[in-house]
Amino acid sequence: MKRQDVGIKGASFHGDHGARPVVDPYRVPEVVRRYRCRALLAPRFPATGAAPERMLARPIPASGEALPIVGLGTWQTFDVGGSSRARAPLADVLQALFEHGGTAIDSSPMYGRSEGVVGDLLAGMDGHRRAFIATKVWTEGRERGVRQMNDYMRLLRTGRLDLMQIHNLVDWRTHMASLREWQQDGRIRYVGITHYTISAFDSLEQVIAATRPDFVQFPYSIGVRAAETRLLPLCAERGVAVLVNRPYEAGGLFRKVRRRELPDWAADFDAASWGQFLLKYILAHPAVTCVIPGTSKAKHMADNAGAGHGRMPDGAVRRRMIELVESL
Repeated sequence: MKRQDVGIKGASFHGDHGARPVVDPYRVPEVVRRYRCRALLAPRFPATGAAPERMLARPIPASGEALPIVGLGTWQTFDVGGSSRARAPLADVLQALFEHGGTAIDSSPMYGRSEGVVGDLLAGMDGHRRAFIATKVWTEGRERGVRQMNDYMRLLRTGRLDLMQIHNLVDWRTHMASLREWQQDGRIRYVGITHYTISAFDSLEQVIAATRPDFVQFPYSIGVRAAETRLLPLCAERGVAVLVNRPYEAGGLFRKVRRRELPDWAADFDAASWGQFLLKYILAHPAVTCVIPGTSKAKHMADNAGAGHGRMPDGAVRRRMIELVESL
């Protein structure tokens, strides 16, 4: 069951982050409602040979380009050696991602050998044309940053990256200037910022306000809902795409639901597993563009992708989902 993932009107108070208001996800700015109404669909090709289904995709605000809403993170899971025994299961994960309609693959130099593994595997399956590749710069100083980004191009075997992010806001002022230059030169398509802790949310908000990146990545889950207070509404207002990391809280949520039956009412929003239940809570928020759970198993990738299909829970059902998980 374990998986890895490495004062507003309408607010209510809940959660374990103190008495802070959490915004009703359906009381969102008009710009987000427009994006939700414009939601696009991307193809899904089931391994069973059945008729193709389609994964929901949402537009990247900076361009309107549709991005399928379930992708793949590579923290820990893709940090493996060069043997075929170590890499073959990961090739299956990437194939499952593509077959079920996903495209986003997120990596970082912080993730050990993950970038090189992703690059090699994509090259071996002609996957670059199908992938939306995101990685990060994680160092200090302009020259080091530029050198690191050039290394990424080599490791990922591409001359153009879809998304370059500033990892954990390290030296963000310096790197943002470099990223904008590379974006103008056509070497990267989108620029972004990331963090993995809720303690950095104030800083993320400040950088979003100051620079308006194309993407921001941060943790959000049914148990860690601090982003609902200000960060998700801010991204919606500023037209910033959102990538969600740690949706399963590094497997902690699966430990919580272990050996418990999925409630019958999960079928009302087309959740067929606990993984889909937990991801659909996140994806029901219209400011979320894509969620990137990590896995080393193709069957888990296929199950994760299932969360990108069918109905999503509404505000009342999301509150019921919270009550259930908090009661366990």
